[in-house]
Amino acid sequence: MLDLDVPGSGNGQVVRIEFPADRYPKTAAHIQHAIAKGESAVCTIDRDGAKANREDSLRGIPTKKGFDRDEWPMAMCEEGGTGADIEYVAPSDNRGAGSWVGNTLEDYPDGTRIEFVFE
Repeated sequence: MLDLDVPGSGNGQVVRIEFPADRYPKTAAHIQHAIAKGESAVCTIDRDGAKANREDSLRGIPTKKGFDRDEWPMAMCEEGGTGADIEYVAPSDNRGAGSWVGNTLEDYPDGTRIEFVFE
């Protein structure tokens, strides 16, 4: 993990965190694909907006047996919601990545700007 910002300092810096693409390859590929298509590479943490963002981003996207609907930007991002890129991802990959994100970002306050890096 590379911290370029003190969480919550409001200095506009971005916290860069290495995403474990080897553990969650489908989710990592989706994030990279969505960013390449023009979605924001930065996630501004907004936990209170997550439920509404998830509803907005998944509206009209049907469920598919055996898959989760992965969204980028994530629902917990201020940039998420309507227009987010959605891909179908294996549940084990998506949910493992979600758990990793939740645990990794738990100490960062809302308003912290995050960028996942892939190496």
